[in-house]
Amino acid sequence: MQKIISYPFSILFYLFFSLWLVIFHPIQWVCYNVFGYNAHRWSVAILNWFLVRTTHLLGTTYSIKGMENVPNNVPVIIVSNHQSLYDIPPYIWFLRKLHPKFISKKELGKGIPSVSYNLKYGGSALIDRKDPKQALPEIKKVAEYINKNNYSVVIFPEGTRSKTGKPKEFATNGLKMLYKFAPDAYFLPVTINNSWKMTRFGQFPLGLGNRLEFIIHSPLKISDYSFEEIFEKTEKVITQHIKI
Repeated sequence: MQKIISYPFSILFYLFFSLWLVIFHPIQWVCYNVFGYNAHRWSVAILNWFLVRTTHLLGTTYSIKGMENVPNNVPVIIVSNHQSLYDIPPYIWFLRKLHPKFISKKELGKGIPSVSYNLKYGGSALIDRKDPKQALPEIKKVAEYINKNNYSVVIFPEGTRSKTGKPKEFATNGLKMLYKFAPDAYFLPVTINNSWKMTRFGQFPLGLGNRLEFIIHSPLKISDYSFEEIFEKTEKVITQHIKI
């Protein structure tokens, strides 16, 4: 029944979602090329406010727990499980003070209004997962960038989205590069719940009435741990709080 009811709401959602992407693409261009980094960053944040609010058309609500755990004025490596593309806008909006960048597959760097422009010019890393010689230097570059400027980077070490909410095994390579080349940073583990239900029927129609939960756990200072220790602690705290 929910699937049938969802069709008109999904059409309305995609119309508005696409509209914001198209509208904000030239706004991003002007902000970046005329006014610089901070103007561009705020244009992206405001775009994602619209994207988050547009999900309310589907009855989506949000619960953000642990904002008091977010470090200030330090580089941050946000490590998270990954359930759908609707994980992304809440990070950009709710954690906007951290200037979040992303480790993203290079295919997203072209062809998508607003999204591709931000990934290409906003400081994120576009990587080829099948080519470590290309991917690892890009991750190194973003690690040094956030370490120098006290920004953050979001990484989903599962690699691909979980379609059922059940976490996949975390990969180590990307996290290891961030650990090595952002030595002043903190790992900030975040657990996402219920995002997968947005796409339980696929990309169309979308799920209705879901409450997306983001649990921000206590930060872990890189210099206090070996990589093996911080990786184990991070993966454990994230996966222990996933609700299947």
